[in-house]
Amino acid sequence: MFNNIPPITRNIIIINVIVFIVTYFMGNQMIDYLAGFYPFSPFFHSWQVITHMFMHGSIMHILFNMMTLFSFGPILEQTLGDKKYLILYFASGLGAFFLFNLWNFVEVQQLSRELEQLGFNVNAYLSGASVEFAGNTDSILKQKELLESFKGIVATPMVGASGAIFGVVAAFATLYPDSKIGIMFIPVPIKVKYLLPIIVVVSVYLGLSGNGGGIAHLAHVGGALVGWLLALNWKKHLYRFN
Repeated sequence: MFNNIPPITRNIIIINVIVFIVTYFMGNQMIDYLAGFYPFSPFFHSWQVITHMFMHGSIMHILFNMMTLFSFGPILEQTLGDKKYLILYFASGLGAFFLFNLWNFVEVQQLSRELEQLGFNVNAYLSGASVEFAGNTDSILKQKELLESFKGIVATPMVGASGAIFGVVAAFATLYPDSKIGIMFIPVPIKVKYLLPIIVVVSVYLGLSGNGGGIAHLAHVGGALVGWLLALNWKKHLYRFN
């Protein structure tokens, strides 16, 4: 059955599985090097904008992503052709990284302003200097609280193919809007043109509200947005010769 999957989808799944296995045995060394850190973090490297798409945090994480890609990818690969399908996948992953970190940038700027107003030197901290707090007890406690939030952004990596796969799902919903799929907790199949907007709205809310539970919901939105825009453009010309 696996050999019947179109080559690009099959190879993406294989690479993800290999990287997951290698990461499992090598641990933090791989994560620190290949996961996607905030672009202005001292842990960021340029290649992470691509490599983070092949990193996963748990067996359930990679299993869900690869099953979703297996469900939607082959149809799109055959419909769009190799070149457009590759563009769709990686552009969606890049869009996910960009939107997620655009919001991170907004939050980092706000936290930096608040810390500097309290006398904390953010630039020195990012350059590796020792942490130094100034002011009275209340000010120091507030600085520690803000710094934890700050560290949560600049030192926590983003991993997973979810952004790229959300782009694939969004493209599928754009090209085949009346297709019905079944998902957990919903007893009847639902058309993807109804399901996708619901997922995107919920993801936006969770991403902006801070109730994401460790999931990069805005990355999903960024990937879906790129996938939708690409498919919308390609749809105009896809069947012109049929």
